Amino acid sequence: MLIEITLNGKTVKAEVAADTTLYDFVREHGCYSVKCGCETSNCGLCTVFLEDKPVLSCSVLAVRADHCRVTTLEGLQEEAGEFVTFIADQGAEQCGFCNPGFVMNALALFRENPYPKEEEIKEFLSGNLCRCSGYEGQLRGILNFLESMKQKEAEG
Repeated sequence: MLIEITLNGKTVKAEVAADTTLYDFVREHGCYSVKCGCETSNCGLCTVFLEDKPVLSCSVLAVRADHCRVTTLEGLQEEAGEFVTFIADQGAEQCGFCNPGFVMNALALFRENPYPKEEEIKEFLSGNLCRCSGYEGQLRGILNFLESMKQKEAEG
C-alpha cells in the first residue's frame, strides 16, 4: 500500500507491505540512528517521535504513520547537539549503540518537563537498555546538562 510520511521534515512516499514496521521504514529511508535491540518493545533503542510523541518504532506499523510526522535523531541534530556532549563527558557513550534511543527519550522528557528531578529522570528513562555503562554516566550527564541550563537561564 502507498503511504506518505513526513520524515525529518521531508515528504516520503513509498509502497509498503501491510506488516512493515515503522522501524524498517525509517531505516530503509536512511535513518540509521534508529536501532533495534530486542524486537519486543523492551529496549528503547528504536525510539522515534511520531507527531512529536516518543514511540517504539519496532511496535508501530508504518501504515499507522501514514500522513504523520516522524522524527528521528537525524532530524534533531541541533536540539540534541549540546545535550549529547554532556553524555560524552561522562563516558556514557561507550559503544554508542543505545545512545540514539536514549537521547530521543531524554529529549522527550525535557520537552515534557524541562527540569525533572532525579527520580523522574530514572522513571522516564527506565525503558532504555544500556549494557555498557550501568546508567550512572547517563544520569550524571543529564543532571549536569540540567544544571548548565539552569545557569544559562539565571544569567539570561
